[in-house]
Amino acid sequence: MKKEATRIKLSKEQKEGMAAAIQRYFLQERDEEIGALASSLLLDFIIKELAPEFYNQGVSDSYQFMNERTEDLLSLQIYR
Repeated sequence: MKKEATRIKLSKEQKEGMAAAIQRYFLQERDEEIGALASSLLLDFIIKELAPEFYNQGVSDSYQFMNERTEDLLSLQIYR
């Protein structure tokens, strides 16, 4: 059974805030003014193409962290 890819879901407010941050970045760092549509399309690209890599890295980091904590639990055993 093939697992369906998890889509990153953002609220309208989150997307608007992120798109505004992209517009600020372009203005401050590149001295370019881009519109709401361009920043929204760039955000959609980032969410679709790049965000899954960040998500997967977060899952991997969490797994490693939890695995290390589980090993720490074994050290609490009382040996007789």
